[in-house]
Amino acid sequence: MLTRETPFYIDGPCGQLEALWLDVADARGVALICHPNPIQGGTMLNKVVSTLQRTARDAGLATLRFNYRGVGSSAGSHDMASGEVDDAEAVARWLREQHPALPVTLLGFSFGGFVAAALGARLEAQGEHLSKLLMIAPAVHRLTADTPPASQCPLVVIQPETDEVIDPHAVYAWSANLGRAHELLKVAECGHFFHGKLTDLKELVLPRL
Repeated sequence: MLTRETPFYIDGPCGQLEALWLDVADARGVALICHPNPIQGGTMLNKVVSTLQRTARDAGLATLRFNYRGVGSSAGSHDMASGEVDDAEAVARWLREQHPALPVTLLGFSFGGFVAAALGARLEAQGEHLSKLLMIAPAVHRLTADTPPASQCPLVVIQPETDEVIDPHAVYAWSANLGRAHELLKVAECGHFFHGKLTDLKELVLPRL
């Protein structure tokens, strides 16, 4: 099986967006993976994002990860709000052009959890039926009435219990108040970046893809 991703660029709202694409023979779906906070050094090469990409690949999904505006070789500058969701929407459009018939799974880590959830809501509003949304240690405080999360697809939230970046109790409260069926998985003795817990993360994600 081909495992090496292909680097390339996608046209985004602010110019070219740097991306890594892995097409899989007989793929049963496609996975779009959103990376963490660019202000704090988050990129598509983040180790949690890389773990999610490999896990999606092993589940038989074609995978696409990308750098938001102002990250790596992507054009533009950080917006830290709807701009990154705009970028993700442009990437999702490209992905849909490659595989118009395959179901789409969205995955996002930290700030990327917000981006994936907000993107999912946009795609659903456009008539897209998403396969799944997985939010890993998500920045749920960024999801507001103006940028709501996807509401129709199956949702999995994975939250480290000793997260030093995202307040776990804020995620638990958000989950309790969400008002829709979803799965909340708590990872004991685990910090935000899953140090020493990446295998555990893969074991949680893989059967849910």
